[in-house]
Amino acid sequence: MSPEPEPSGIYWFFKGARGIASLPAIILMSAFVGFCGFAVEAGIPLGETVFMTGMIWALPGKVLLVGSILAGASLPAAFLTVSLSSIRLMPMVAALIPEIRTSRTPTWLLLLLSHFIAITAYVFTMERIRDVPRVHRVAFFAGFGITVTSANIVLVAVIYSTVANLPAMVAGALFFLTPVYFLTSIWASTRERAGHIAMIFGLALGPVFHQLAPELDILYAGIVGGTLAFAADRAWKGRTGT
Repeated sequence: MSPEPEPSGIYWFFKGARGIASLPAIILMSAFVGFCGFAVEAGIPLGETVFMTGMIWALPGKVLLVGSILAGASLPAAFLTVSLSSIRLMPMVAALIPEIRTSRTPTWLLLLLSHFIAITAYVFTMERIRDVPRVHRVAFFAGFGITVTSANIVLVAVIYSTVANLPAMVAGALFFLTPVYFLTSIWASTRERAGHIAMIFGLALGPVFHQLAPELDILYAGIVGGTLAFAADRAWKGRTGT
C-alpha cells in the first residue's frame, strides 16, 4: 500500500479556521458583544465600530479608545493610551513568530499575520502548534486568525442595531462580558508572578486614578501598577531567591 499523502496547506488553513468553534473563540465573540454594546452607548457609529473591530484587533485597545472618547481625552492622549496597550502584544509576537515561520516564509506574510496576534490567537495557537507540521504552521495560524477576526467583524455589524434596542439591564450584562474576558484570559495567559501582581495593583489603583485624573486613569494605573509590581517582584526574588 502506498502511504497516504500529507495534508496540504489548505487543509491546515481550514483546520485552524475550525478553531472558531473552540471555547476561547466563543468567549472572545461573547466579549465582542459587550464591546458592541459599549460602542453603542458611547455613540460610536456603526461604520466606525465595524472598522475598529477589524483594524484595532486587540479588544483592550478598542475599549481604551472608546473610553478615551467618552472621557474627552485629547487625540495625543488617546493615541498614547492605545499604543501602550498594544505594546504588550510584542512579547507574544516575538514568541509566536519563531514557532510558525520557516526559512522560506516571506517577511511580508509574517508582518501581515502579526496583525492577528492577540491573547486568544496566541493562547490557541501555542497550545496546538506542536501538532502541526512546521511547513504548515503559518497556514494554520492564518486560518484561525483571519476566521476569528472576520467572524467578529460580521458579528458586530449584525448585532449593532440589536444591542441598541436591548433593555438597559441586558445591555449592561453584555458589556460586563468584556472585563470578565479581559481578566480571566490575561490572568490565565500570564506565566510570571509579576504579571499577576501588576493586575492586582492595576485593579486597586484604577478607581483611585479615575477620581484624580479621569482622562488618563487607565494609563496612570498601568504605569504605576506595573512599576510597583516590578519592584515587588524584585524584592520577593531578593528575599526568597525565586
